[in-house]
Amino acid sequence: MRAREGMEPHMTEALAPLLARIADALERLAPAAPPAPDFSTARLFRHEPATAAFVPAPDYPLSLDLLVGIDRQKARFVENLRRFAEGLPSNHVLLWGVRGTGKSSVTKAAFMAMADTYPDLTLIEVDRDEVAALPPLFDLLRARAERFVVLCDDLSFEDGAAAAKALKSALEGGVSGPPENVLFVATSNRRHLMPRDHVESQGAIAAAENAEEEMSVSDRFGLWIGFPPMDQATYLQAIRSYAARFGLDAADLDRRALQWSQMRGGRSGRVAWQFVRDLAGELGVGLPS
Repeated sequence: MRAREGMEPHMTEALAPLLARIADALERLAPAAPPAPDFSTARLFRHEPATAAFVPAPDYPLSLDLLVGIDRQKARFVENLRRFAEGLPSNHVLLWGVRGTGKSSVTKAAFMAMADTYPDLTLIEVDRDEVAALPPLFDLLRARAERFVVLCDDLSFEDGAAAAKALKSALEGGVSGPPENVLFVATSNRRHLMPRDHVESQGAIAAAENAEEEMSVSDRFGLWIGFPPMDQATYLQAIRSYAARFGLDAADLDRRALQWSQMRGGRSGRVAWQFVRDLAGELGVGLPS
C-alpha cells in the first residue's frame, strides 16, 4: 500500500498535461453558446430552433384598415393586444376559420399598428412543425425586458398528442407559470386544432385519448375569434376599397372581380387581394408586396 501511495503523486504529475490537453480539445469541440438575441434590429423575427437564431424580417406592409369585412374580429383582437402591450391582463388568442379570411394578416397588421406606440413590442413567428421548441423559447423570452407576440400560423397537431403536450407545457409554464411578457397567437382552419384524419390513422382508443389532449390545448386559449366565409357583398366591398386606395380605375371592376373569384373557386380576403394585384399589374400600378 505504501508503494502505491508513493507512486500516486508521480502518476498525477505525469497525467496532468495529458488531462489538460484533453480538456482543451473537448472545449474546442463543444459548440459555442449562441449569442444573446438582439431584438433592436427589427420588429418582426422568425425563430429557427435548430440554430437558436432569431432572423429579422421586414415590417408587414398591409395596414389594418385594408382588411375589410372583419371589423368585429379586428376590434376584438386589437383590444386584447393593447391590454397585453400595456401590461394588463390579456388572453392567448386562437384565430380560426376558413383559409384566406385574414387571420394571420390581422395579427401582423394589428402588431404593426401598435409597434410605434409600444416600442418594446416584438413579434416572433414560429413554424407549426416546431411546436416542441416552444417551451425552451418561452423560457428564454421570460427573462427579457421586451413583450413578445409569438405567432404560429396554420397550427394543427398532425403528429398527435406529443405536440399538443409541448404547447400545453409552454402555455402553462410549469412550476414557474406562464411568462407574463409573452402573448401566444395561433391561426387554424379548425377550432379544436385536430387533423382531419385523426380517427382514420389511429385506433379508436388512441384517437379518443389524443382528441382529448388536443381539445384541452384549445381550451388554453382564452380568446377564440372566428372568421366566417366571405359573402359576395363583402368581397366586392374589399375589391372597391383596394381599388379606391390604390387608384385602380376599371369600369367593369365588379364583373371582373366576380369572374376572378369563380376561377378561384371561392371568395375571401386573399382572393380579393390577389385580384387587385393582378389588376394593378395590368394597369402598371405598384402595390405593397
